[in-house]
Amino acid sequence: MRILITGAARAIGAATAAELIRSGHEVVATARDVTLLDPLDVSQRLALDVTDEESIRSALSRAGELDAIVNNAALSGKGPLEDFPLDRLTAMFDTNTLGPLRLVQQVVPAWRLRGSGVVVNVSSIQGRVSTPLEGPYSASKYALESLSETLHYELGHFGIRTVIIEPGYIGTGMKAAEPHTGDPVYAGLWEQWDGTDAKVNGPQGRPGPELVAVAIRRAIEDPTTPLRVPVGDDAAMVLGARSQLDDPSFEKAMRDVLGITW
Repeated sequence: MRILITGAARAIGAATAAELIRSGHEVVATARDVTLLDPLDVSQRLALDVTDEESIRSALSRAGELDAIVNNAALSGKGPLEDFPLDRLTAMFDTNTLGPLRLVQQVVPAWRLRGSGVVVNVSSIQGRVSTPLEGPYSASKYALESLSETLHYELGHFGIRTVIIEPGYIGTGMKAAEPHTGDPVYAGLWEQWDGTDAKVNGPQGRPGPELVAVAIRRAIEDPTTPLRVPVGDDAAMVLGARSQLDDPSFEKAMRDVLGITW
């Protein structure tokens, strides 16, 4: 299969490229800065900015016919919502939510006529469960999950599969964004929330991006893959609890596990 990956320069994107190559697929790796793709042993490297429709059209015209796309490019960002800069939030939605949709809109017409294609959207456990200080990123991923579920219903009729990958806390190597600390009144919350991932993952720490790469490869290859694929023990635990508990019970469990008294 010939597969295009956005945000392929590092972490989950780079690990996915390597995993797919090992499995015999042709990989078109893309990133805003194409020079960052030089270390990847892939079929093609292309510059692609998911916020720019002309950039998307140009990359797709050079990539040729594709069997699948992996929407992995994303911006991070955290801070209290009370005064989180709306221009930063807009930029996150532009990349994390609208970016994947822009790419889908470009490839679907040909796939629909052909009757096949796979869309893999890399979301997050935070696309299902919101947490303190992670609201901006979580909101963009919640929206991506909503769009993806709708695509599942609309495009499945034409033989096009949509899969949502939901990693838990992963050692992603995602390009870090400067956190918005906000008003000093939130200092206590920052202190309590710092290191909560260690309480979920234990002393072994976050698993590497290779775990997500394997899940993505399997999702592309296996037509029986469900719409949502949690990745990581913490994702399975948290999402399992969320599906079984009402809001007050889940909040209490979260606070007890993470030691949050805020």
